[in-house]
Amino acid sequence: MYGKIMLINGPNLNMLGVRPPEIYGTDTLADIEKIVADEGREYGFEVECFQSNSEGAIIDCIHSCFERVDAIILNAGAYTHYSYAIRDAIETVMLPVAEVHLSDIHKREEFRHTSVIEAVCAFQICGLGKQGYIEALHKLKDEYIK
Repeated sequence: MYGKIMLINGPNLNMLGVRPPEIYGTDTLADIEKIVADEGREYGFEVECFQSNSEGAIIDCIHSCFERVDAIILNAGAYTHYSYAIRDAIETVMLPVAEVHLSDIHKREEFRHTSVIEAVCAFQICGLGKQGYIEALHKLKDEYIK
């Protein structure tokens, strides 16, 4: 067993499967969490999943990862574009964080083009749908978790 990865999903991601499928796909959050947890097990990781629509709860979850998990996969949803508090939490815990987005934020509305968390994340994956979460898991294991 390599260790533990925290999968954090932010606002409105609990509504996957209902949100516009042409942007977010048809999978539910439970579907994505299962896929990531199963893939994690194959790679030797325990994957713990968390979702909240509340910025404070996401920050608390990130803080709880300090010295407890090996890496974080984070889809911060709309908080990506303006939450300096989440950015500071990521920077504080000193863990590799994979920023993931189902859609390509760079090809959507102008306000989505900027990620205030990108600079403190290890890398960003966007536009690959649910496969982006799997790619993030692989990259974390191969390049960031020793």
